[in-house]
Amino acid sequence: MKHLLVIIFIVFTIPFWAQTKTTYTYAIKGNDTLKLDIHKPKNINPDSKLPALLWMHGGGFSIGSRDYIDDAKLCEAVTEFGYIGISISYRLLRKNTLTQFGCLCPKEDKLETFKQATLDYLDAAAFVIENAEILQVDNTKIIAGGSSAGAEGALNAVYMKAYFSDNLQKHNPIKFAGVFSAAGAVVNASYITKVNAVPSVLYHGTEDNLVPFASASHHLCTPEQPGYFILDGSKIIAEKLDQFETSYYFNIVKGGKHEVSKIPFDDLDKIFKFFDSTILNSEIIQTKIIKTK
Repeated sequence: MKHLLVIIFIVFTIPFWAQTKTTYTYAIKGNDTLKLDIHKPKNINPDSKLPALLWMHGGGFSIGSRDYIDDAKLCEAVTEFGYIGISISYRLLRKNTLTQFGCLCPKEDKLETFKQATLDYLDAAAFVIENAEILQVDNTKIIAGGSSAGAEGALNAVYMKAYFSDNLQKHNPIKFAGVFSAAGAVVNASYITKVNAVPSVLYHGTEDNLVPFASASHHLCTPEQPGYFILDGSKIIAEKLDQFETSYYFNIVKGGKHEVSKIPFDDLDKIFKFFDSTILNSEIIQTKIIKTK
């Protein structure tokens, strides 16, 4: 049964990006009312369906919001490239906890946090797909994206849905067309297969001290600490995509730390040209860019 589409707030046009924003509730979980903002090109044809970026903000599962200035700016900006930008809220399960999400946070709590963030992301995607006609989204061309914690949530939703989902009947029909990850990682890259591999944009610093660039401990925790938890970062993901001859655009910053999770606004034209070529035109492109901090 389809969700009831609830319009919370219909906003204004922002002249620079020439787009409109509408806010919906996609789920209510306990005390959390989870919303998403839909940014459409202002003059979208009523009969059009556009590809979309489904974006999850960062913040260590403790802070941040879907309408934080950079996340909102990104979803506004993608409308210039003929995409719909969707920024979602999700449960910040480490907010106001003593251990936050660092090395004092037990591995079991980290895994549960990853799971619930993944489920929130999948539920947001399900809402968009079920209401694609009204939202004017082409549900075969949804790009999963996020920064830092949001990139982890999005990547796990794309590649570890079978591991994390308690409701595969609901979540199995969700198919993502691509990935846009700024300093993200998956819990286990062995879940990336030739079947689920999709064109991916990956930004990461080689010396990231929070989310590992390759396969390493989250937050660089040591084995004797409660938060010791191995994640597979962008380097491992790109190697998998290379193995499966799947398109990727891998931007490596040598010496870069977690600041590389910042949204790369100056590269958006290159990023969406890559998505146009690989998703809309089915080209195979594998690009690796190495910069020095």
